[in-house]
Amino acid sequence: MQPESDLAFFVLLMRQGSLAAAAREMDLTPPAVSKRLAKIEERLGVRLLNRTTRRLALTGEGEVYLDHARRILADIAEMERLVASGRDEPRGLLRVNAPLGFGRAFVGPAVSAFVARFPEVEVRLHLTDRPVPLPNEAIDVGIRFGDLPDSRLIARRVAANRRVLCAAPAYLDRAGRPRAPADLARHACIVLRQNDDPYGVWRLARGKESETVKVHGPLSTNDGEVALGWARDGHGILMRAEWNVAADLAGGALEEVLPGWSLPPADIHAVYAERLNLSAKVSAFVGFLAEYLRDTTRPGAARTR
Repeated sequence: MQPESDLAFFVLLMRQGSLAAAAREMDLTPPAVSKRLAKIEERLGVRLLNRTTRRLALTGEGEVYLDHARRILADIAEMERLVASGRDEPRGLLRVNAPLGFGRAFVGPAVSAFVARFPEVEVRLHLTDRPVPLPNEAIDVGIRFGDLPDSRLIARRVAANRRVLCAAPAYLDRAGRPRAPADLARHACIVLRQNDDPYGVWRLARGKESETVKVHGPLSTNDGEVALGWARDGHGILMRAEWNVAADLAGGALEEVLPGWSLPPADIHAVYAERLNLSAKVSAFVGFLAEYLRDTTRPGAARTR
């Protein structure tokens, strides 16, 4: 029995949605499927599913098991494909979607270096202000920030992405420096209206403490570079990715606000919808991008998104 067989069984069971459907897919009887599930639960010492003849409902432990099972199986599959396809030279058309600013600052230069290494690959880079939904016949790989709402997508983190609060020293000299998250409600905050993030809601944590603050200010925009320009001009406090403002922080144009508090990260992922037939060009590009960003997203590497 393969080490991952119980994980694969459970993922298939949840994909089918019922014991009967899973039994048909695996060419087993429903009692045999039920017995195998019971053995897994007995081994783990927890109940994974609340089940009837018609429907399956995950317990809290079952949700954790399913989430990790999918991830582990995906990692095993990727490892095997990388080993098996190591002899295959990446070639053909590769279609990539990325956010506008990050695409200009990092993905575009990464593509340039990638095709220099793999000249048989043709890259079509599509930059948008909103992510293109996957699966999409026109996109092979999408670059995404933060949590991924669709668990059906395969994702690999290619770079960490810490967020910081910052403002121009002139603004802080004039308005005062916040000492606690609650102080933000009394400040002019520059709010970005992007994707489906809650508007003007900032969540901060320090150890076991956490606070949620509804911020406001006279300026808001859906463009990160415009917002960054406003912050440099002294119009208020801005929340941005560290890579985006590292040069301003190092040069003194901006000052970090509430440095002892952390914000939810927006790690950078390469996502794609199909894994069973993952091509050498996709594998090579995702691995190359992770390697490229490991160096170029260090503080001070870029200023735009």
